Amino acid sequence: MDLGISGRRAIICASSRGLGRACAQALAAAGCEIVINGRDEESLNATAAALQRDTGAKVVPVRADVATPEGQAALFAACPEPDILINNNAGPPLRDFRELTRAQIIDGVIANMAVAIELIQKAIDPMLRRRFGRIVNITSAAVKLPQPGLDLSSGARGGLSIFVAGVARQVAEANVTINNLLPGAFATDRLQSTLAAAAKRKGISVEQAKAERIASVPAKRIGDPAEFGAACAFLCSAQAGYITGQNLVIDGGAFPGAF
Repeated sequence: MDLGISGRRAIICASSRGLGRACAQALAAAGCEIVINGRDEESLNATAAALQRDTGAKVVPVRADVATPEGQAALFAACPEPDILINNNAGPPLRDFRELTRAQIIDGVIANMAVAIELIQKAIDPMLRRRFGRIVNITSAAVKLPQPGLDLSSGARGGLSIFVAGVARQVAEANVTINNLLPGAFATDRLQSTLAAAAKRKGISVEQAKAERIASVPAKRIGDPAEFGAACAFLCSAQAGYITGQNLVIDGGAFPGAF
């Protein structure tokens, strides 16, 4: 399917690896000019070179921390008026809620809620003027199925979900959509660290922890990041203009609900 977004400009946050990179790959393959982002310069430049080689797309790497005003300014200097914005940021580590300090709570809310809102604020008006915009927030399946130790991540991302639900309805008539992708278990560094923490907590091997996680997924496997990227690209497509304000769980059926 031609997604109808060739030549569109996209900012993909936290995209030097993991699910952000998968989204960048899919958008570049669809013909978008992309700005990718990360904090490690070596990893970022390697990803940019690989994406350019694999897709032929224009790829601009921006080393920046998107949680800072300077980092956000750097992204929008590279792409002042994006047609597509993919919000993504690492979540706080697994931690018992009793251990959270006020500073950690505030940092978690900033990283997983406030930053996305600030970037949407910067991107939205040019999208409205051009009558085209696609915003996708990468949150977590834990927003709908909370997990012990991920309370701060779930709470902050859940707050973002509610915030953008109202915003999405305000801008839909201008062909600007805002949706959330809620990943479950995908083959990323984040999953590996989560499995390692679970293994340590239970006194089992990482392979055993992985087997337990797979057993909990009806699809009986870990997700391929490319699958996630493809879903993201579709939500950014010309054909997806009637989908907005939605939370799409991509977890192999692990969330046990109909809605």
